[in-house]
Parts: sequence; structure tokens; C-alpha cells
Amino acid sequence: MLAILTTHPIQYQVPVWKGLAKRGNIAFKVFYMRDQGLEARFDPGFGKSLSWDIDLLGGYKSEFLDTYKGQLNSFFGLRLKRGFRRKLREMGADVLWMQGWEVAAYWQAAFEARRVGTRLWLRGDTNVRSNAGGVWQQLKRPLLRGLLRRADKLLYVGKANRQFYLEQGIAEERLAPAPHCVDNARFTAAAAAARSERERIREEWRIPADAFCFLFAGKLIAIKRPLDIIQATQRLQSALREKKIHLLWVGTGELGAKLRQSCHVCFDAPINAPNRYNAPNASFIGFLNQSEISRAYVAADCLVLPSAIETWGLVVNEAMASGLPCIVSDGCGCAEDLVKPMRPDLCYPVGDISALQRAMAAVITDTPPPQLLRAHISKYDVSQTIDTVESLYWNRCQNKSDI
Repeated sequence: MLAILTTHPIQYQVPVWKGLAKRGNIAFKVFYMRDQGLEARFDPGFGKSLSWDIDLLGGYKSEFLDTYKGQLNSFFGLRLKRGFRRKLREMGADVLWMQGWEVAAYWQAAFEARRVGTRLWLRGDTNVRSNAGGVWQQLKRPLLRGLLRRADKLLYVGKANRQFYLEQGIAEERLAPAPHCVDNARFTAAAAAARSERERIREEWRIPADAFCFLFAGKLIAIKRPLDIIQATQRLQSALREKKIHLLWVGTGELGAKLRQSCHVCFDAPINAPNRYNAPNASFIGFLNQSEISRAYVAADCLVLPSAIETWGLVVNEAMASGLPCIVSDGCGCAEDLVKPMRPDLCYPVGDISALQRAMAAVITDTPPPQLLRAHISKYDVSQTIDTVESLYWNRCQNKSDI
């Protein structure tokens, strides 16, 4: 039996669990360590309380573990209590599949799995850039390398993640593809349903019908560099005076006020901000939940993700599945997989405002068609990860060198 361990119900992981259960080829149970996302709780990144508005627990077997819970985003903020080893033994788990190593509980679970002879699989999304860090990261690297080398299989989410494993000395034969994915079918269907309302949505959010609309969707925080979009847009407006450009901001966070001060605000929910002369026209929508975000993907003409460090950037998966082209910085883990192979001119160096301006101009001039985007993102689908998991599980005893 397969045991799956993850921190909490995550909207990007749940489709994998549901798809695996629907196929019915592997008996498994998901163990959660928090109930975050099920009930409204304060998210420091978004700066507000939120919960996801889609079903995160139906369609598969799961159990919430009794854990020591401390401060969020802290390594020691989540630790296992006694009893996990017994659970693995009682359920007959021959494989433990962990979804990372960012909290102490994962390291405890890896130790417990070894104590009962359960194989260990790891699927994280760390890449070389996101692992750069400071002194703490340097001290942690030897420990992490030891954990990685003890794992029987490492499931990589994309090219940058795979390269990270290779640089840690992991042998090629111990790696397997399990691409970062979202529920492509759900986002494609939601976008199709909302497309007939595109004109009305844009009118509601004060986006001119003849404007090219760039979307940012996520936490309005410094590491995601949203202010770069404003600087690039100001240059773009000077270069393309005949073209109307509009910015659509979906999300909340610490930079919300500064972004509003840097824009000519045409629509704002829930905060009213003064309009600023000679600034990009913009609409601020606030946080949109999973059942609402497709309205933004349909209203916009291109997503921009300028992050300094982003282990992946699953908002890009969502946008492409919705038929929306994307511009990303090379700080995003998804760049090598989702954008560069299709349109290298839509990927630019982090913080290079001129390069971002050129990418924005390029997508206005030559916008990738939705069918091309969907064809490409279909390679990063839930089914691909499920295929890998099933293949690894049923072949787990054939190669003794993996044990």
C-alpha cells in the first residue's frame, strides 16, 4: 500500500490524489498534518484570512495526523507526534511518498519509514536558484543532500528541479518525471464557460475593450517583483503611444498600497485609491478564489510573473490551460518547461526592465493562439504524474538496486 504525506490539503495536489483514486490501480492513503485551507485562516502573504472554495477531501482516503503545530513557515513549526511508524506498519505501507522536506515532520517521517522498511519517494520543487539562500541554506545543504541520497526515488517536477537533483549527486536512474500540474480540464472548461462574458467582465472591472490587458495574479509581495511590471509598462506606453495598455491586479499583500500609488486606478475592490497622472491604467480586483480566478484569465490578454525566486509558478499552468499566454522571469522554475520551449522571447532575466518591456511588446505584436498554449500545457497534466506513480509502484520490486 502507498502512504502519501503532505502538509495540508493543497489545491494543486488534490487532483493527483483524486485521479489516482479514480483509476483504482493502487491502494493508498493521504496523511495530512494541518487542516490549513479548509477553514478561513489568516495568510500572512495575502494579508487576509482565506480558505479554498473547492472540494479538497472528497474522492480519496485521507487522515489528519496528530502533530505539534507551531509558527507557519517555520521548519520546526510542524512536527510529528509518536505513532506514525505504527500507522505505516499497520497499513502495510511499502512506499512512503513525501511532498517535500521543508518542515521537520517530513524528516521525522523519513526516519520512521526506514525503521519499518518502507521505501521512500520524494517530490519537491527546489531548484538551484531557490536553493541559493544565505548562511542557513549553506548549513542545511549537507543534511538535505543526505536525505535525498537516502530516498529510493526522486520525482522531479520539471527541468530546473531535475538539474538540482543531478547537482546533488543523485544518479539518473533514481529520477522520475512527475511534472508540476493543475487540473487542466477544470481550468479549460471554466475559461470556456466564462469566455462569453469577457466583454461584461472587462466592463465591470473598467478594462477598455480596445486595451491590451496584462494580468498579475498572486501575492503582492517583494519577492514576486510586481513593481517591475509598472516600470516596464511605463516604458512600453512611451514606445507604443498608439496602443492602450491596462494592468489587472489580482491578489493582496504588503505592496498593495504602493502599487496603487504607482497606477492610475480605474477600478478598485475593496480599497479606493487616488488616481495618479501619467501612470499605467490599472484595475485592482483583490483576492479571487479557485472558482472565480478564471474570470481574470478570460478578461486578460497575457499573464506576467516577474518573480525573483519562484520554485515553479503554478499560476502559469492555470493561465495556459485557460488559453492565456504568459511572460515569466528566469527566476521562475517553470520557465524552462512552460515558456522557453514555445516562446523564448517571453522569458527574460529577473529584474531586467528593458527585457520585460521587450517581452510585453512581443506578446502584443505576436500573441500565441490558445490552442498552441493548451497543446503545450497538456504535457504537464495530472495524468502524467499519475502514470509515473503507477509505473514506479508496480515496478518497485523489480530492480533491487533501488531498494
